[in-house]
Amino acid sequence: MSNDTNVDDPPEDATDAGPDEEQAQPRPQDTEPESERQGDRSPLEEDGDQRDDVDDGDEFDDPIDEFEPDSSEDDIETVEDLGSEVEVDPGVEIDEDAAEDDLLGGLQIDSTEEIEVPDRLVDQVIGQDEARDIIIKAAKQRRHVMMIGSPGTGKSMLAKAMSQLLPQEDLQDVLVYHNPDDGNEPKVRTVPAGKGEQIIDAHKEEARKRNQMRSILMWIIVAIILAYAILIAQNILLGILAAGIVWLIFRYTNRGSDAMVPNMIVNNGDKRTAPFEDATGAHAGALLGDVRHDPFQSGGMETPSHDRVEPGSIHQANKGVLFVDEINTLDIRTQQKLMTAIQEGEFAITGQSERSSGAMVQTEPVPCDFIMIAAGNLDAMENMHPALRNRIKGYGYEVYMEDTIEDTPEMRRKYARFIAQEVERDGRLPHFTDEAVEEVILEAKRRSGRKNHLTLHFRTLGGLVRVAGDIARSEDREFTTREDVLQAKGRSRSIEQQLADDYIERRKDYELEVADGGVEGRVNGLAVMGEDSGIMLPVMAEIAPAQGGGQVIATGKLKEMAEESVQNVSAIIKKFSDVDLSEKDIHIQFVQAGQQGVDGDSASITVATAVISALEDIPVDQSVAMTGSLSVRGDVLPVGGVTHKIEAAAKAGCSKVIIPKANEQDVMIEDEYEEMIEIIPCSNISEVLDVALMGEPKKDSLVDRLKSITSNAFEGSQGSVGSGSNPSPQ
Repeated sequence: MSNDTNVDDPPEDATDAGPDEEQAQPRPQDTEPESERQGDRSPLEEDGDQRDDVDDGDEFDDPIDEFEPDSSEDDIETVEDLGSEVEVDPGVEIDEDAAEDDLLGGLQIDSTEEIEVPDRLVDQVIGQDEARDIIIKAAKQRRHVMMIGSPGTGKSMLAKAMSQLLPQEDLQDVLVYHNPDDGNEPKVRTVPAGKGEQIIDAHKEEARKRNQMRSILMWIIVAIILAYAILIAQNILLGILAAGIVWLIFRYTNRGSDAMVPNMIVNNGDKRTAPFEDATGAHAGALLGDVRHDPFQSGGMETPSHDRVEPGSIHQANKGVLFVDEINTLDIRTQQKLMTAIQEGEFAITGQSERSSGAMVQTEPVPCDFIMIAAGNLDAMENMHPALRNRIKGYGYEVYMEDTIEDTPEMRRKYARFIAQEVERDGRLPHFTDEAVEEVILEAKRRSGRKNHLTLHFRTLGGLVRVAGDIARSEDREFTTREDVLQAKGRSRSIEQQLADDYIERRKDYELEVADGGVEGRVNGLAVMGEDSGIMLPVMAEIAPAQGGGQVIATGKLKEMAEESVQNVSAIIKKFSDVDLSEKDIHIQFVQAGQQGVDGDSASITVATAVISALEDIPVDQSVAMTGSLSVRGDVLPVGGVTHKIEAAAKAGCSKVIIPKANEQDVMIEDEYEEMIEIIPCSNISEVLDVALMGEPKKDSLVDRLKSITSNAFEGSQGSVGSGSNPSPQ
């Protein structure tokens, strides 16, 4: 195709020709068939080639020679070689015997200053071994990749790392030329990286010489006209008028020679690695290229169309990586055009606005041979164009980014290195002492929400590192200490956590939180706000005579999962209660659920306890809070966020909290809360009621009755309930 024209190969008959002789030669497309033409080469491109052959200086040396890879340095390692070790300065050792129980994994350091940070991004990736392995393979084979996972798990970092891993390619400059046959269809040429500037400089030099010759000729003619008007015609006004007309003619025709200078839309002359373009959130023009609007369309003042062409990210990523996060936010038309660019490896640039003069301009196809890395959350796959996803999957890989990683000594050492990386990357933070590093690793364990795991949400963890470092820096300390990290944990609370704490304080002021005594039909439930914030959410139940058939009526802006939870609870109540529910209406209220309502089923045991308490007139101990899902058979199932919920109960003044037995291993509360609250794991509804209800005679009778009814069911299901079911995302 014409895009692949190599301007380094001059025509055989042009070796000794000067620029003026070349200008007089016929255009190649007029004398050669379409399949053999040399790409409508301008004479100045050929002139540049001749200078390369003649000039022995460095000015026009082929820049491609500088890009020759050193095989000893650019070999791509296997996944086992990348980031598998934490390098420390000589003299620092790893105590393998103590590594298993040591928070630093046996790393014998005084501060992160002793940890060596890898130079390459791919070596800095932590925890995403499968994704990193895929990135390495995709870089070798030039495959597309789609990465799906939670924010802050390393998607953009892996994308940047891929551009450093790509095999050495001949980078290209892209030039856009004026088309004398059709000004609205500029011609596109690709040249080796670095050649573009030489060609443009040659064109500008030639234009300067022509303009200089025209200026000299113009002033000679003006002088002759003025001399004739003064000496012969003796009419100075007529001479000035004639001289002005000549000046305007030369000025107007001069713009034609300036229009012959090409526009370089992609310049890779200074790059030594493959380009990386982050097109996240880019509009159609920024992604696909655009043509600027020109308000002057007549009178010789218009800007040539080729000078108004602007490249898109897909063109600037040619031979490199195009990264688009939240891929589903691109509109369908843009996704379709992106799909075409992926398929064809080239995409013409045209004006994206229908009302702009640029809409009339469309270039020849511009190279866009990039590797596509699409990223997003789980919902990205729902709104993504199926054909675009098929293109990526058909020519590459799909990978899910993990949220947590198993807690091992090696991983703890890598987390220490992560802190060193954040300090080095920021450049203004003091290094962390060993105790400060241990506290950050403890927070990583806590934020994972799973026992013996570490979180992989490094963006939020990095935020904690930066806040702690800022605190130490503000006090002019040489190192960041454990106290700084503890203080940072309070300062870096999420908005949801700040709101939750504010709610708790307000409810205390207005006596909305009840933490002692017993109340029928009222239970302190627990919920989460966002991802890391717990809040106590009271649930109240009231029994009233039915106006028709008995029904369960719930308020509090319940969402789908919570509504299903209420229905499951009604099935349990019908089975375990002696009351004829056909004549009763059960009213359930989620007190101060807020505008967002209630989602998820983690309040199932709370609802069941409140309703049974109201039906049987047995008070609920208000010093007890609870969370847990409930099956229709009465099994207490695991939920998410138990650590944050327990801490919320402690802040609210509760002395006991009931959690699913399966979640017992996930509890990692702060030290300050351990003595404030007693954690009671339960596996079935009878155990919950035994702890939560008050009034010994009636409570014991109810619990004994439930145990006798459900003993066989509970005995058969206990193994499955406590065997480690995955928590629901409450």
